Amino acid sequence: IVFPYTFIALLRTLSTTAASSPLSYLSHRRSFSRSLSLPHPSISLYTSSSTVRSLSTSSPRLTLRATASSASSSPEKQSNPQSSSPPQLPQGAKLIPLAISISIGLIVRFLIPRPEQVTSQGWQLLSVFLFTISGLVLGPLPVGAWAFIGLTASIVTRTLSFSTAFAAFTNELIWLIAISFFFARGFIKTGLGDRIATYFVKWLGRSTLGLSYGLALCETLMGLIMPSTMARAGGVFLPVIKSLSLSAGSKPGDRSSRKLGAFLIQTQLQCAGTSGALLLTSAGQNLLCLKLAREVGVVLSNPWVSWFKAASVPAFASLLCTPLIVYKLYPPELKHTPEAPAAAAKKLELLGPITKNEWIMLGAMAFTVSLWVFGEAIGVSSVVSAMIGLSTLLLLGVINWNDCLSDKSAWDSLTWFAVLIGMAGQLTNLGVVAWMSGCVAKLLETLSLTWPASFGILQASYLLLHYVFASQTAHAGALYPAFLAMQIAAGVPGVLAALCLAFNNNLSGALAHYSSGPAALYYGAGYVDLKDMFRLGFVMALLQAVIWGCVGSLWWKFLGLY
Repeated sequence: IVFPYTFIALLRTLSTTAASSPLSYLSHRRSFSRSLSLPHPSISLYTSSSTVRSLSTSSPRLTLRATASSASSSPEKQSNPQSSSPPQLPQGAKLIPLAISISIGLIVRFLIPRPEQVTSQGWQLLSVFLFTISGLVLGPLPVGAWAFIGLTASIVTRTLSFSTAFAAFTNELIWLIAISFFFARGFIKTGLGDRIATYFVKWLGRSTLGLSYGLALCETLMGLIMPSTMARAGGVFLPVIKSLSLSAGSKPGDRSSRKLGAFLIQTQLQCAGTSGALLLTSAGQNLLCLKLAREVGVVLSNPWVSWFKAASVPAFASLLCTPLIVYKLYPPELKHTPEAPAAAAKKLELLGPITKNEWIMLGAMAFTVSLWVFGEAIGVSSVVSAMIGLSTLLLLGVINWNDCLSDKSAWDSLTWFAVLIGMAGQLTNLGVVAWMSGCVAKLLETLSLTWPASFGILQASYLLLHYVFASQTAHAGALYPAFLAMQIAAGVPGVLAALCLAFNNNLSGALAHYSSGPAALYYGAGYVDLKDMFRLGFVMALLQAVIWGCVGSLWWKFLGLY
């Protein structure tokens, strides 16, 4: 009954033995931030006498960059260019993770007896699916490349026809996710995100706790106009936090990291999950969950509004509590930052008035969000709304087609999202998900559990299983349909189960340093020790579950979800 999850749960341990730890996947996550490495303002909010300042015109506006230590070391690097050349990585796939992934697929296909309720085609697709998911966890190749290999395997083994295997590439959700990445690129390119974050520092930055609340609130609001947690983290908030921390004397990989930087990093990471769960379009995996729920038979009417109504009260309660909880569990050494508002005001003065491109970006996103909210009433779908907004930005030159083509993360996500959605949909069509959910439902019936008890057990299991995933989207693609079907079979109301699993998927992003794109980025900044990432990630996940469970249960009862 539980063999798919047993195999997946063993993968992380096996991959550690094979030197394929989550840190290997971290490099892939960090590549996202490099793919978004557009020039954007990064002005230090504080200065010191030892800092050499230079003006750079490589971005749309003048930026100040600290070059104290690099100035003295650059001649040496120029005289010996070979010393800075990176070591060459092994060519091709990592052999041990590759062997493990293939073995899992072969074991399921040939050694485990096929249940009578599952067709031969469905069982073969399950083996290909587990082979693909195993590779996504272990990382023998980058995610997009491995997803393509999984797609190829489904066709070569004649499990799926070519047209069926590629059918998901015409899915509206896939293109909505890709367009979200392009919006994020425009938001970074114009510098609008940096400007908004600086305003919040100016308004709420007199104390460290106030500063954390300001940044968390800023990210929540920016979820309306920047629909990617990864882009918000890498393009806006990590640069701002690093600038604030360094100017306050808090350095990565140093004892001074706990002075300010470690606290701001942890607070922002823990709040990122809640801000991602608040709106349907705040995170890419939300749209994936919505599509997978439809595959199982759960359809939300007016999805944008329904999602926000269900998430609003528990999300705002979580945002109010999280910075204060982190402040108590992981206190910063620096409690007050009275210079921050004045420095932020100076930075805004240097940025100058809002540019034409920033106004266009703001207007295009406001129009797109309005269509997301009211589009269903006039017959305009979410993806068409996003296409209209992107076309506006292209026509007015805020972003160009080269910007879209160079966004590797968008095209990579489009590829492997499509593969996962396609396989998950076919598993449902072939009855595999129904068989698995039926088995679990029978098990829960033998235990004489009520649906609320089954709901709690399955939600907790879904959260903890994220430890074996290095991506929230991979987690949703692999387990969301099965867990949703199990809960429905156990008597949980379908809409409640679908929404709570999706919220759960967002809140799991801070469990460990590899749990999500923002987690990898924030850990890579060097301010937080690995043990603290795991310790705080686990404790905060439990506390978030309590907040969302207690507040949410009352609110969802009021809304009539159960």
